[in-house]
Amino acid sequence: MTTPPTPGALPSARLPEWARKGSPLVRGARGVRVLLREKALHTVCEEARCPNLGECFTRGTATFLLLGDRCTRRCRYCSVSTARPLPPDPAEPERVAEAALRMGLRYVVLTSVDRDDLPDGGASHFAAAIREVRRALPTAGIEVLTPDFQGDEAALRAVLAAGPEVFNHNIETVPRLFPRLRPQGRYDLSLRLLAEVKAIRPGQTTKSGLMAGLGETDDEILSVLADLRAAGVDIVTLGQYLRPTREHEPVHRYVLPEAFRAFEDAARTLGFPTVHSGVFVRSSFNAEEVYRTGGVR
Repeated sequence: MTTPPTPGALPSARLPEWARKGSPLVRGARGVRVLLREKALHTVCEEARCPNLGECFTRGTATFLLLGDRCTRRCRYCSVSTARPLPPDPAEPERVAEAALRMGLRYVVLTSVDRDDLPDGGASHFAAAIREVRRALPTAGIEVLTPDFQGDEAALRAVLAAGPEVFNHNIETVPRLFPRLRPQGRYDLSLRLLAEVKAIRPGQTTKSGLMAGLGETDDEILSVLADLRAAGVDIVTLGQYLRPTREHEPVHRYVLPEAFRAFEDAARTLGFPTVHSGVFVRSSFNAEEVYRTGGVR
């Protein structure tokens, strides 16, 4: 069942021109692809079929995907493959750092697949990657985009102890849609994780993001924004969901660019210091600019 479009949205029958982006297979992206293959590394840019891939790779940046390319969860909007994962590669953090150094990155974003098969959910691997990147690039900023670690406080503390500049955990959608879209996740758990970050490390910058077009209403988005702010989140991102394949959740509506600006205004009214809201906004897209300049359109 498709949710009727709300003011500021179009029905999902056809991809509007303003929600289209150029092919990721651009010539300028080849150098990053070659380096990633050389280092046997994965990126969420490729695995999640991000529409901004060509732009980011051409600029010589990418979001590193730790712990392989096989996820233990199956979210209906995500194209990362669900399969039995391989054991963690202890050399991967060092290869990530080497690639970041070769790319000359000033800001490194690390994320991972969900690894519910591991006792700490992969937290120690995140910490190792942060330390290796810090060793290779002492002045670079580091942002982590983590899973929920199933609420394990010790896992969360391990990541925070490694000292990332930004701790990101995406809420993704509204609570009503969690059971269908994120059946192995919990809205309240994700909120609690973000609040716990501030309790453990009060000065830590926190970030979260959600997508529009999955069947939610505008009021539900505003409610999630209020919940995130109440949890102490500093940076919030909001973008248009684009269906990666026909096997994934269909797009329920296309939110107009001016409606994304209205969401940004609402988020700032709620007190978010930094807001990044727009059709092609993704949690890690322009992450350095968002962190350092307080948001870009």
